Amino acid sequence: MMCAGGRTGGHVGAPAGVLAVLIPAILAAQQADPIGTARHGVIATAAARVAPAVVSVGVVRRERQLPRSVFEQMMVPRGYERRVEGLGTGFLISSDGLIVTNQHVTSGADEIVVTLRDGRDLPAQLLGEDDQTDIAVLRVAAAGLPVAPLGRSQALVVGDWVVAIGNPYGLLLGNPEPSVSAGVVSALGRDVLPSGDGGPHVDMVQTDAAINPGNSGGPLVNTDGEVVGVNTFILSQSGGSVGLGFAIPIERALRVARDIADGGRARRGWIGVEIAEPRVEGSGWRRQNGVIVRRVAPGGPGARAGIRAGDLVERAAGTPMRNFLSWERVLLDLRPGDSVSFGVRRDGDIRDVAVVASEPPSASAERVSLRDLTLITVTTAIQAERQLATGRGALVLAVGATSQRTLGLQPGDVIVQVNNYPIAQAEQVGQVMDYLRGRGPIRVFFARGDQVIYADLWGNP
Repeated sequence: MMCAGGRTGGHVGAPAGVLAVLIPAILAAQQADPIGTARHGVIATAAARVAPAVVSVGVVRRERQLPRSVFEQMMVPRGYERRVEGLGTGFLISSDGLIVTNQHVTSGADEIVVTLRDGRDLPAQLLGEDDQTDIAVLRVAAAGLPVAPLGRSQALVVGDWVVAIGNPYGLLLGNPEPSVSAGVVSALGRDVLPSGDGGPHVDMVQTDAAINPGNSGGPLVNTDGEVVGVNTFILSQSGGSVGLGFAIPIERALRVARDIADGGRARRGWIGVEIAEPRVEGSGWRRQNGVIVRRVAPGGPGARAGIRAGDLVERAAGTPMRNFLSWERVLLDLRPGDSVSFGVRRDGDIRDVAVVASEPPSASAERVSLRDLTLITVTTAIQAERQLATGRGALVLAVGATSQRTLGLQPGDVIVQVNNYPIAQAEQVGQVMDYLRGRGPIRVFFARGDQVIYADLWGNP
C-alpha cells in the first residue's frame, strides 16, 4: 500500500524530540482556548459563552375548566380545576439569581421551578410581570451564578448571524442542557398585529433561527456571545418553527426587568390620549396618514397640552404615524417626565404639541370593575343573528354609566382580549380582570363593527 510521500505500509510517527515539543504546545493551546474557537467557529463560541447562564423555567398552574357541551355541564363539577404544567426558558442577568423570561411563561403560575445547567432545581420567586412587553423577572436563592453577557440590539443589521438558545420541547428531554439553533437577523423594528397569541408586538427583532415551544424567554445571541434579544413568539400555522421568529430587543427587556426588580412593576409614562384603531383586515390599515384621537382623559397630560378628541395625529417623536402600531411603538418606551412632540392636524391646520408624560393615575382614581356589564359568549348562532364581524369573544348586551365613561363601551361591542389574554367565553372577562387586579395597567380590546378598539384602565380596577 502506497501512502503520501512514497512510504509503504504502517503509520508514520514523529520523532520523539518533535513530540516532546508538540505535546506541551497542544496542551497549552487547549488551556488558552478551551472552547476551541479556531476549530468550532463563531457560532459554537457564541453559544458556549452564553449557555451556562441559560435556565429552564418549569411552571405549574391550575386552570378552571369551563364545560364545552351539555354532557360536560352535567358531569364536570362546578369550578373544576386541573393541574397544568408548562416549560419555558430564561437567562441569568445577575450572579445572585435574577432571571429574565417571558410573562406568558409565568402567567398564572402557582409554582415555578428553575433548572440550572448543572442540573440543580431551585424554587423561584416571581418578582413581577409586564404584559405589554411580555417580560417577567424571577429570583432564585443562590450566589455565584454565571451571568449572560449583554449586548445591544441597536448594533444589529439585517443579515447578521444570531443564535437562539432555549429548551424546545424540554419536557421530553432527559437533561438540562439547552438547545442551540442558528440563523440570521431577518428584519429589525418589526411590528406584528394582535392575534390569538396576544399582542400587539412592536419594534421586534425578526430571525429565522428555529424557535419552538419551550424556547420562550430564552436569549437571542450575537456572534460575540452577547444577548441582544429575548425570544418570544413565532408566526406559524403548524405550531412549529417556519423561520418567522421574534425577539424583544434586550434594551427594552432590561429596562423593564430593572423596573420590576426595583419596584415590582414596569414604570411607564401616561399621556391620557387614546386612539381609534383602524380597520385591520386587508392592507388598508397600513397606509393610514395618521391616527385619530378617540378619547382624551380630562385633566391628563394630553388635555393640558391641547389635544382634543377627533384630532388627527400625523407624527409623534419625529416618527410618522402610519397606523396604531406606530402609536404603540412611541408610547411603549415612554417614561414619566419624558416630553413628546406631536404633529396634530385639526380643521386642516397642522400644529406642534408637546406633551409631558406623567405617572399613571393612582389606584384612588376613578375605577371600573366591569360588574356593570351584561355579557354573553359569542357563538356561531349569535354571530349570525347580530351580524358580528368576529366569531369569538364576549358580546356586551348592556353597559352601565361607569363602563361607558371609562372604557367607551357600547351595547353590541365584543370584548375580544384583555391585555395578552384572548377572550373566548364571557366568564373569562371577570376571571382575567380578577387575576390582573393590582398588577398594573389593563388594556381591554373590543370589536365594534369591523374595527378593533382598545381602552386602558389604570390603578386597581
